[in-house]
Formats: sequence, structure tokens, C-alpha cells
Amino acid sequence: MTENMTDKFIVVGDRVLIKPKSVDERTKTGIYLPPGLQEKAKIQSGYVIKSGPGYPIGPPSDSDEPWKERATGPQYIPLQAKVGDLAIFVQNSAYEIEYEEERFLIVPNSAILLLIREDDDLEEYLK
Repeated sequence: MTENMTDKFIVVGDRVLIKPKSVDERTKTGIYLPPGLQEKAKIQSGYVIKSGPGYPIGPPSDSDEPWKERATGPQYIPLQAKVGDLAIFVQNSAYEIEYEEERFLIVPNSAILLLIREDDDLEEYLK
């Protein structure tokens, strides 16, 4: 997957674009799983490719402080998901798309249950 392809994507609102992890076709003991069983899984994981700007919020109430600058553009509460995070999410809430023979999932932020972020500082803290 090239960087130019993901540059074309503009994720809207509180949604996250996820590249699903490849699902193992076999169990740990070596038994092959049928495709229907994998589709029935309620929880899925994948890597965050892009995230939207967040939850939109309304403009601040008019204040009696004339020296303050007024916000002119839209304002958002940012999402926790960052590019490269491993997201564990509810599969039923995801929308599958295919672009240039690559499979992606669009997931609302509310469907994400857990984010796993590889952070060197965190690893040193937990030792």
C-alpha cells in the first residue's frame, strides 16, 4: 500500500479508517477454520490508517470579553485513535470498502473497544 493512496482518503467526523489484520485460517493446533466462522466473530482488530477530525462542537457562547478572538472555523473534540494504533473494535459497526484491490474498514469511534499503541516510553515504564 502506497502513501499516495491513503492521502486521497478524507475521513469524516468521528470515524476511523482501519486496515484489518489478516485472520488466521487455522487454530493453534492446526485445524483449518471455515470462512463462515471467521465472519461470525463479534470482535475484530486492525491498524489505524487515518482518523477523522473528531466530534464537532458548537461555537462558544458570546462572551463579554471583547479582547478575545472569535473562532472562525469548525471546532472538534479530537479522537484518541492515532495512525499506527492497533484497534480492537466491534465488527458489526464496521463498514467494509475496497479500493484498488485493498480492503479497508470504516469504524465509528464509539465501536472501538481498545487501542494498543507501541510507545517506547510506556514499555520502559512497565518494566
